Amino acid sequence: MGALFNTILYKPLLNALIILYQYLPGQDFGIAIIVLTCLVRLLLYPLTSKSFKAQKAMQSIQPKIKEIQKKFKDKGEQGKAMMELYKKEKISPFSGCLPMLIQFPILIALFFVFRNLSEGSAIDNNLLYSFVSRPEEINTMFLGLLNLAKPSAVLAIIAGGLQFFQMKMMHGQNKDSGDKKDFSQTMQKQMLYFFPFFAIIILLKLPSAVGLYWITTTLFAIGQQYLTFKD
Repeated sequence: MGALFNTILYKPLLNALIILYQYLPGQDFGIAIIVLTCLVRLLLYPLTSKSFKAQKAMQSIQPKIKEIQKKFKDKGEQGKAMMELYKKEKISPFSGCLPMLIQFPILIALFFVFRNLSEGSAIDNNLLYSFVSRPEEINTMFLGLLNLAKPSAVLAIIAGGLQFFQMKMMHGQNKDSGDKKDFSQTMQKQMLYFFPFFAIIILLKLPSAVGLYWITTTLFAIGQQYLTFKD
């Protein structure tokens, strides 16, 4: 891992997880993962909301976009008309991408923290802050029932199901009322099934700590998405 990535993301998240693990009642690794995931999602809430609102704004002008596509067959004229529409509606077609790009490295860092600790990787003292004591060991049992250091088919399937539900929500909200499906709609439908399937395949091979994180962050995203689109 790069030094900058370690200093800015991996190290703070690692220390936060260890602190939560040591001080939360019961010293449950799974509870610590859930709490840290929720705290990070709360920190990213404004950025994620901005992304969802941008998607909502793009959804609201879909009928106008369809009209432009029908009116202008020439791609050049069509593109020019699209830009005029975005300017008039004060919408940037890329406004939803930047927030996602900013939060992606944070989510990747969380993934590595959970995976490395659950796999029993030695904790480098150089990665710990002076006020954080190094735990002798991490008990990876969740609620005394599930060993988060091992893969779990149940958590993998739940994570994939929630991923499908979230994407189905977005697909339904972006559903076009017209009969003709364009390329973007076809791709959305393919991704609706591909990403959940991909999530299950990946999580079947990883420690279930990653699956628990995936479930928690997806549930949070579903709730935030619902609150954004119901307004």
